[in-house]
Amino acid sequence: MPGQNYSTTSEFILFGFSAFPQQLLPVLFLLYLLMFLFTLLGNLLIMATIWIEHRLHTPMYLFLCALSISEILFTVAITPRMLADLLSTHRSITFVSCAGQMFFSFMFGFTHSFLLMAMGYDRYVAICHLLRYNVLMSPHDCAHLVAWTWAGGSVMGMMVTMIVFHLTFCGSNVIHHFACHVLSLLKLACGNKTSSVIMGVMLVCVTALIGCLFLIILSYVFIMAATLRIPSAEGRHKTFSTCVSHLTVVVVHYSFASLIYLKPKGLHSMYSDTLMATTYTVFTPFLSPIIFSLRNKKLKNAINKNFHRKFCLLSSCVPIWW
Repeated sequence: MPGQNYSTTSEFILFGFSAFPQQLLPVLFLLYLLMFLFTLLGNLLIMATIWIEHRLHTPMYLFLCALSISEILFTVAITPRMLADLLSTHRSITFVSCAGQMFFSFMFGFTHSFLLMAMGYDRYVAICHLLRYNVLMSPHDCAHLVAWTWAGGSVMGMMVTMIVFHLTFCGSNVIHHFACHVLSLLKLACGNKTSSVIMGVMLVCVTALIGCLFLIILSYVFIMAATLRIPSAEGRHKTFSTCVSHLTVVVVHYSFASLIYLKPKGLHSMYSDTLMATTYTVFTPFLSPIIFSLRNKKLKNAINKNFHRKFCLLSSCVPIWW
């Protein structure tokens, strides 16, 4: 019957780290665990700082807070399972769990891209339409924009997951990845419509991601044009410095995504494919809070101030009045 799930398997085997030497797995586990914990703590620190500091209650930092939430949830959707498999010899995942992991990874991944696009629009309005900024980026409009990014991510995640898991899976149930990765999973599908479905999934994903990237680039074209019209070099530097952290995260995000999804076909070892995949799922979320904390001056100063305040409270510091 059309639309029926003909899958003959109730579980998949995640082969990602199975080919690695056993003595290397504890080292990778410790490395990825530290990066995972740092990602969680770094993003929680950013969220807490924005919540505490009222002067950071602006659209830019509202988007940053939403971005931190999406990064935490994306990391939680993939990394804990990966860490468990690094120390386990039983690396199977049920059909339903695999579908759930794919849905949440796509949902939070696309939400992340949509939020980066919204942040690019925010910087465009702040620089190119400064006098209308409070009108165009009111708290009400920002809340709606964030809600739309989450709704868009949810729709994309649901659409891709439903399309993939309505395919027929026959023969091998071994996924050559450490997660339910869409490209690795599609290789296990069979049937007359498999090739068209694969092309459809790839077209949807690539169109959405390239569309976000195109709008971000377009925003920065207008930003650069407006910045170059500023007469003083100091003014140009001060204006563009508000975009540096966002632009850096965009470059890192799309560079590693391209490394995974647009790499040329050829002979790739299991080691290199797996390690390359972890750059996007583990390393990119790890870098993001570092970039925003170090490259965003207001956020960095707020974190330092709050850290000093908490440290003084814990150390029973007594202020000295001169």
